[in-house]
Amino acid sequence: MNALEQISKSSMKENVPELNIGDTVKVHVRIKEGDKSRIQVFEGTIIAKKHGGINETFTVRRVAHGCGIERVFPVHSPSVDKVEIVRKGVVRRAKLYYLRGRVGKAAKVKAQVH
Repeated sequence: MNALEQISKSSMKENVPELNIGDTVKVHVRIKEGDKSRIQVFEGTIIAKKHGGINETFTVRRVAHGCGIERVFPVHSPSVDKVEIVRKGVVRRAKLYYLRGRVGKAAKVKAQVH
């Protein structure tokens, strides 16, 4: 195993929850402001996952004050403190980009019934 693979394996997180497309999640992000840091929670629906391994990212979308906001989070980033799964979604697509054009109840994802 070369040095690059060892570095990427050591910086990967072990306790990453299983994130799926359509899940509603709360992402706890560490934000530095000057010399202080605080945790901000960003809640929304996962509309995309990309790459894999150390470069894996997921895109979370929410609508705040009538304006759609999307943020891309690296799964193994130290600034991502933790990811809570609020509810599981049932989808039949790998990417939910079609939600960008929808408003209100049409933009909802069905919840998984246990």
